[in-house]
Amino acid sequence: MISSTLLLMVIASLAVGTGVGYVVRQTIAKNQAKTAESTITEAKSKAQEIELEAKNKAKEIELEAKNKVVSIREKAEEEERERKQEIRSTEKRLEKRENLLDRKLEESEEYKKALEAKAQEVRDVRTRIEEMRVEEMRRLESISELTQEQARKALLQLTEEQNREDFAQQSARLQKQAHEDLEKEARDIMTHVIQKYSRSHAAEVMTSTLMIPSEEIKGKIIGKEGRNIRSLERMTGVEVIIDETPDSIVLSSFDPVRREVAKIALEKLIEDGRIHPAKIEEVVVWAEKEIDSRIREAGDAAAYEVGIAGLDPKLLYILGRLRYRTSFKQNVLLHSLEVSYLSGALAAELGCDVKVAKMAGLFHDVGKAVDHEVQGTHVEIGIKILQKFNIDKRVIDAMMSHHDEYPYSTPESYIVSAADALSAARPGARKDTVENYLKRLEELESLTNSFPEVEKCYAIQAGREIRVFVKPETVDDLGAAKLARNIADKIEEELKYPGEIKINVMREVRAVEYAR
Repeated sequence: MISSTLLLMVIASLAVGTGVGYVVRQTIAKNQAKTAESTITEAKSKAQEIELEAKNKAKEIELEAKNKVVSIREKAEEEERERKQEIRSTEKRLEKRENLLDRKLEESEEYKKALEAKAQEVRDVRTRIEEMRVEEMRRLESISELTQEQARKALLQLTEEQNREDFAQQSARLQKQAHEDLEKEARDIMTHVIQKYSRSHAAEVMTSTLMIPSEEIKGKIIGKEGRNIRSLERMTGVEVIIDETPDSIVLSSFDPVRREVAKIALEKLIEDGRIHPAKIEEVVVWAEKEIDSRIREAGDAAAYEVGIAGLDPKLLYILGRLRYRTSFKQNVLLHSLEVSYLSGALAAELGCDVKVAKMAGLFHDVGKAVDHEVQGTHVEIGIKILQKFNIDKRVIDAMMSHHDEYPYSTPESYIVSAADALSAARPGARKDTVENYLKRLEELESLTNSFPEVEKCYAIQAGREIRVFVKPETVDDLGAAKLARNIADKIEEELKYPGEIKINVMREVRAVEYAR
């Protein structure tokens, strides 16, 4: 019973609670609905205000834009009016210029026609003058019975005969002045160049005579029945001459390198004291290696001294062989170095290629290193050697003319030839033989005597000057000047000589009478 009552009470409580909850929820919902409706109304009011404000702003912007458009349009219309005005002004100026140009063109056409008419008149006059000249020449030829060329020659001959003395004096004066000017300039250049070159002027004399300390050593060198000499000659290719001259042995060979090998070997044997065929063979092999080493060092040192790099070692070896080659007792390698220095200095003074001149001067006599082994002149051999080692053609062109075997093709070729003559002709450089000296003087006098105008001639000043006496009744002053020039040309063509030769032509007239 109690449980039923309790259950009813619980159910009643639940029912009451449910009802109260419903009423409360309804109340809350109504309050929330009122709040939301109030918020929506307020939002709508704000939206209407914003919309109205936006419309007002849009109207203001639209009005401002319209004002700007109107302003821009007015400005554009103003600029257009100004541009049209400027175009009209330009058109007027162009029209005036066009009219002016038309007038000038008409005037120039008229002036051109007038000039053409004048030119035609000049041509007509020139034609008539030429016709008159031709006709006059025909008449003159008919009267004189001479052609125009014959008359010209006769007139020139007459003028020359009438003014021969004046011509001779004028020609002699001009030649003397030109010679003095050129000689002074050349002397200045040569002096400046030689002052730059500081090498000693003493020539290095190569000798094949070997001094020995005693007759005992000479006997050892000869050996039993001459076996040591035969062994040395067989190994070196040098003839050993032992004569009555005390304390000396003469080594004879056309090859200077072989002669130097024999000399070094003998010096080594004399120093060692043991002289027999086996020792000779050993020392000769050592001497050959020593000579090879000296030759290479000489070639390298020469190229380094001149300042030329990048050359083939084989070419430098050939150059180094010139250390043991002499020309008229002048060492060829030292001569080549001297020519190289002088050529470079001359090229610098004259504005030519210094490198080409120095290299051509260094190799101008390179053919002499093998001229006893290869057929041909040392110039031809030198050209082939340089071509083989691909040396610059300008260098070959510069060195090939120093003995006048080939024509001078470049300024450097003249420079190398001058430097070669300068090195060879200076005092003490070379020692010419008496036979060659006399032969050169005889050839010089013989060539001069070949001219029919020459009465007699004498070579003086060691062949540096030749005095020519002409027949005064057949040669006048002008003829003497011409003869001097002809003799100089023939000497340059046919003779080879160091330096220069002065041709001094003398014409002397003597009047002799006796008072009795």
